Amino acid sequence: MKLDAVGALGLTLLITLPASAVAWEPTKPIEFVVPAGTGGGADQMARLIAGIAEKHKLSPRPLIVVNKSGGAGAEGFLDVKTKKGDAHTIIITLSNLFTTPLHNNLPFNWRDYTPLARMALDEFILWVNAETPYKTAKEYLATVKDKQCKERQSGQCLMGGTGSAQEDQILTIQLEQAIAGTKFTYVPFKGGGEVCVNLVGKHVDSTVNNPIECVSHWKAGRVRPLAVFDTTRLSVGEWKDIPTVKEALGVDVNYLMLRGIFGAPNMPKDAVDWYVSFLKKISETPEWKKYMEDGALKPAFASGAEYVKWVEENEQLHKDLMAKGGLLKK
Repeated sequence: MKLDAVGALGLTLLITLPASAVAWEPTKPIEFVVPAGTGGGADQMARLIAGIAEKHKLSPRPLIVVNKSGGAGAEGFLDVKTKKGDAHTIIITLSNLFTTPLHNNLPFNWRDYTPLARMALDEFILWVNAETPYKTAKEYLATVKDKQCKERQSGQCLMGGTGSAQEDQILTIQLEQAIAGTKFTYVPFKGGGEVCVNLVGKHVDSTVNNPIECVSHWKAGRVRPLAVFDTTRLSVGEWKDIPTVKEALGVDVNYLMLRGIFGAPNMPKDAVDWYVSFLKKISETPEWKKYMEDGALKPAFASGAEYVKWVEENEQLHKDLMAKGGLLKK
């Protein structure tokens, strides 16, 4: 009789447990879409997050990274857009979340997805091959203005970047507009890792890659950083020695890129809550903090209304920059 009473009480407690006590968590592998090629900053960050989650047992199911880089990331964004209500699909976002639909007039924008968290803001650096004679940005830009890039028979200077009308090309155009007589031939690639490899191979004369995409080649003595596109110098490690574009060239050209996570459209709120908590835990691990420092990224975790406000403001910023550069789809 007493055992029956205890059993009935246990069953009653189980039935009346609040929803928070049986919160949602993934029940199958999470598809983690990267709208860029392998080896670049987005790919590296996604794979790091997946690895940290596994190491620290932060998710009951693994994160499976899937690269979908076609159409400057459009393939990845459009695929995730079809997965309405899917709680097991997330996508890492660069600023191509803004640039790709604005340039190509494609049927998606950030409002089609579920904002989860801004993980960091990424820098851009003007890089050249280490075997070139250029020690400063001023020396290199003088060569660009004179059309004297020695690797090219035409003398034209090639600037490598991650896709047409993406962040790299926006910065390239800003440099051209800020410094009279400057003109690059812009060469698009599928991802930042591929861009830096082509700089090492002297297939382009310069790039405006993110730090993390060229750092291994820099440490190996293959490439040289000339200037950072920020209002202040980077604050960590050897990065501190790189002057800002304003210091190096006397022009105020700066830009920070989104490194954030969105979920599929109309992701259930309990799943959103789980991902926000999960990503916050990721950002607090020693591995993540080391990655931020090694790659000179700015820690900038934000979620909820703060993240949405930032995205809204940066969508308008990209419209303005792309309009000025003639990159908006007419």
